[in-house]
Amino acid sequence: MRLGVLDVGSNTIHLLVVDAHRGAHPWPAYSEKTVLRLAEQITPDGNLSEAGADALVAAVAKAREAADRLGVDDLLAFATSAVRDARNAGEVLDQVRQQTGVNLAVLSGPDEARLTFLAVRRWFGWSAGRLLVLDVGGGSLEIAAGIDETPDTALSLPLGAGRLTRERLSGDPPPASQVENLFAYVTTSLREASLPDTREIDRVVGTSKTFRTLARLTGAAPSEAGLRIRRVLSLHGLRQIAGFIRRIPSAGLAELDGVSPVRAHQLLAGAVVAEATMEQLGVTELEICPWALREGVILRRLDQLGDS
Repeated sequence: MRLGVLDVGSNTIHLLVVDAHRGAHPWPAYSEKTVLRLAEQITPDGNLSEAGADALVAAVAKAREAADRLGVDDLLAFATSAVRDARNAGEVLDQVRQQTGVNLAVLSGPDEARLTFLAVRRWFGWSAGRLLVLDVGGGSLEIAAGIDETPDTALSLPLGAGRLTRERLSGDPPPASQVENLFAYVTTSLREASLPDTREIDRVVGTSKTFRTLARLTGAAPSEAGLRIRRVLSLHGLRQIAGFIRRIPSAGLAELDGVSPVRAHQLLAGAVVAEATMEQLGVTELEICPWALREGVILRRLDQLGDS
């Protein structure tokens, strides 16, 4: 069957269409992204702005048209932290539904962590043993750990790269004192969280654009080398690249190989979160997984169809 996944994230709206059935590898048939930066459309009172809501409606309508044109049998539409955290989320979801016919499901932070963990487990298989999965998004940081397909621990913390850039960094590049204060803030937030015990972890995995970009900057293979090339990010390499990018304006970062111009301005905050998280969890190296939340949503849906 042909499944469509519409992922309304903090930075982009991504439509992914795959041909898949239970027990088979989901094969991508189409991918389309629209840059909205919804996390930056949150007003001081915590609402998604009218302009942001209107842009969201237009992007969802465009994705719905593409899904219909491509013969999608089932469209799985969901929103993450940017919509989830908006005070007017209910009104925005109603507007989307009334004007596009698409029902956006709002995923909780722990559900994001669980679905991402499922995707990573299926990618690496049972031989990977006990997994620790880290995902730095635009609005939140997800941490999950466990031995099964459902993690024992599934955390979501408001430590996304876009959120922290908007709330705690100014200037381009920001002054060193702000970066140091941000690192201290993230470290304190992690220490106050119920982090998983990592002493028996067999494999540490990072997903998301932030980790992929940081790995590329430290020498990992480019995307054109293929999905199955092993890519790693070491804490030592991350510290080196973090010290480098904190001195470069976002326009300069956007020119580096592997850095998306859309996300260049929040890469520094993402690097800070990645470094602090690896430090607090005692992780010296992690492996990059190309599958993440969208693939987890697809796999869960295929499992449900098989059980029906």
